[in-house]
Amino acid sequence: MNQGLHVRKGRWGFPVALLVLTVLFVALGVWQVKRLAWKESLIAKVEKRVDAPPVAVPDGDAAQGQALRDREYLRVHTTGDYVRSGTALVRAVTDLGSGYWVLTPLRVKDGRLIYINRGFVPVGSRLGSVQQATPSGPVAVTGLVRLTEPGGGFLRANDPAGDHWYSRDVTALAASRGLTHVAPFFIDAQELTPAPPAAGPVPGLTVVRFPNNHLSYALTWFAMAILSFGLALWMRRRHDMR
Repeated sequence: MNQGLHVRKGRWGFPVALLVLTVLFVALGVWQVKRLAWKESLIAKVEKRVDAPPVAVPDGDAAQGQALRDREYLRVHTTGDYVRSGTALVRAVTDLGSGYWVLTPLRVKDGRLIYINRGFVPVGSRLGSVQQATPSGPVAVTGLVRLTEPGGGFLRANDPAGDHWYSRDVTALAASRGLTHVAPFFIDAQELTPAPPAAGPVPGLTVVRFPNNHLSYALTWFAMAILSFGLALWMRRRHDMR
């Protein structure tokens, strides 16, 4: 009797495990479908923000936490004066080649400093020369709100002591320059007044791209579910024929 029970368990154990996997694969596929809907909604919102008329720069609660994250790529307009001593060069790879982003803090009318990504300069550019070429007096900036990029990039950590920057980490940049009252975001410039010289920086190179592989992931999970379910049925029929 025990031997018969053992045989039945052996016959049913693997098919049951496959059915459990089928349920798991279906659940993962459904989750990816939901993620697909979320990602498509996010992309639509961002595309709408990027093409919208510029609005005021976020401040107060709108410049903090989730409220700020919900405003990434918001098109804004502001005016102020550059603090050229706060300028930094951050490594960049763009359609124009390798080089640097030029980040300079802008003092706006409420007293805050907002780092402006003024655009791209090529390899060989020197910080001192870039600082000297920074416009003096009032400037106007239209661009996109971007979240700070802590840590580093290009598989390298930022080196504040050596003034080597691989990501646009505005908190670390401000600290390295001894700046306070700095906004926790920066603005990717699209339009600058006065316009930069022909030698740069070149603004307007923001790439708005979101990886969206959720459909392929969902199809993969559903295919795995079909395969595991089919294998479970095949094993069941095979046992019935014995």
